[in-house]
Amino acid sequence: MREEEKKTSQESSFKRFFKKRWAFPAIYIASAAIILSAVLWFQNGNNSAIDTNNFDGSATDVPGKVDEPALEVNRALENFVMPVEKPDAAVIQKPFYDYDGDEKEQEAALVFYNNSFHPNTGIDITTKDGEPFEVRASLSGTVTKVEEDSLLGNVIEVEHDEGIVSRYQSVSEMKVKVGDRVEQGQAIATAGKSMINEEAGVHVHFELRKDGTAVNPESYFNKSLGDLKEVDLVDEEEKLPADDATEIEKGTDEDSAPSDEDETDAGTDTNKETKTEDNSSESADA
Repeated sequence: MREEEKKTSQESSFKRFFKKRWAFPAIYIASAAIILSAVLWFQNGNNSAIDTNNFDGSATDVPGKVDEPALEVNRALENFVMPVEKPDAAVIQKPFYDYDGDEKEQEAALVFYNNSFHPNTGIDITTKDGEPFEVRASLSGTVTKVEEDSLLGNVIEVEHDEGIVSRYQSVSEMKVKVGDRVEQGQAIATAGKSMINEEAGVHVHFELRKDGTAVNPESYFNKSLGDLKEVDLVDEEEKLPADDATEIEKGTDEDSAPSDEDETDAGTDTNKETKTEDNSSESADA
């Protein structure tokens, strides 16, 4: 009897519970909370299973990042400097030839080679003691040319921006190769000698060029790359000399080599002399 009474009372309690207005909403909310908790727990379990050793934590792991060259912010903040370790000990043996300079300055900037005078397209730097010294990059950039040249004394070119190049001639013990990235002040070679300016002795011939046109390096020392980029050189292009000593070499070859006309004339004269000798012989026999 007691067991039946207990069952009857329990059934009555359940019925009374479900008859309350808040019973079913409470059940629904509790069920939703349980399901949501189960979903979050499952997701967290999967994330923790990922192997985090595949990530190095650097910025290159940012989604959507493309492998692009880093912006050279430091280069934009650099100023051109003399390509030597100790500028105070350097001596400019021969300055840049300025077509707008006075006669005395222009005369001092002429290079004598092969019995001719040639405008200097850069500055020739040496030291007071005449000893070899390290040649250093005037500005950060990329090496675009490394060439052995007996006339110019070897050549290194460094590109700093599109169309803006620094050139180092009369160097030895070159320490860079094409494609190398060099920083400002980095040693790239040792000062040497050249045939085109033998009187300078041990020196480095330093040039700055914009779109192939030489500019006076002294005018841009302690100035930024942007200052050179803003310069308009359109009116100067026709006045400035050739890009290198190629024309000097060509001129030497052309001057020394006989022309076709000379050879023709020489042949004609020889024929004339031969005919004269033959006529003389015939007269003597007669």
